[in-house]
Amino acid sequence: MSAAPPDPSPKRERLWRIIFLSDTPVGRAFDVVLLWLIALSVVTIILESVDEIRLPHANLFWTLEWIFTVLFTTEYLARLWSVRRPLRYALSFFGLLDLISILPAYLELLIPGTHYLMALRVLRLMRMFRVLKMAEYLGEASILLAALRASRRKITLFLTTVIGIVLVEGTVVYVLEHEANPDFANIPQAIYWAIVTITTVGYGDVAPITVPGKMMASIIMLTGFAIIAVPTGIVTSELGRAMGKPLAPRRCCNECGWEDHDPLALHCQHCGTKLSSSAE
Repeated sequence: MSAAPPDPSPKRERLWRIIFLSDTPVGRAFDVVLLWLIALSVVTIILESVDEIRLPHANLFWTLEWIFTVLFTTEYLARLWSVRRPLRYALSFFGLLDLISILPAYLELLIPGTHYLMALRVLRLMRMFRVLKMAEYLGEASILLAALRASRRKITLFLTTVIGIVLVEGTVVYVLEHEANPDFANIPQAIYWAIVTITTVGYGDVAPITVPGKMMASIIMLTGFAIIAVPTGIVTSELGRAMGKPLAPRRCCNECGWEDHDPLALHCQHCGTKLSSSAE
């Protein structure tokens, strides 16, 4: 087995504690300021999309966007520098999230309009669960995720069946309507209408006009009511089972001993060591 990586310098250790933990006044202040900056940057992007607001203040929005981008880029680089294994952190969930939050600003230099994707920074507000001592909500989220995972095969089978039904119904409506109704000029258009109808959205931009077509539409509408209840029942059943199971125990990093891990974390946020699947 290879030797363990050397301990970080005191400066790196101090910076890591400030950035990744909130057990000190400075660390908690850093997290609170970061959350406010994320929220303000998202609000800025949203307001910029409104022409009446953007046009009179174009320079202000441009300046604010790059101020936020420089701050978040500096924070991201500081995170990489302070952890023991930067690559592990960069490939972790939060590491990728941090990177995605700053990439659109630089992509804007090559592809105009992509800076609006900076609104994805709102996902970084997930850090508030740790900052505001709301870890119990992560446990509830893990229960919901476990229920979705347990029901994925049933939902996949259900969606496959729905796709088959929509293809058949769309084709049938096309056969009944295409000669009398120009809105059903081809099968893809008919399938689009069948999806809109079976999901009870009913945009109203396309509608059958023949008697057989309306009768088929009635069957599709009734089918839609029955179909909607199926995935709800599947997830509810699995959710009930998941809630009856005990939550996963806290895991301790074998390398550095840190215990404050997210329930779904694969690697230690401090040193990057792969976490065991169960508590030590």
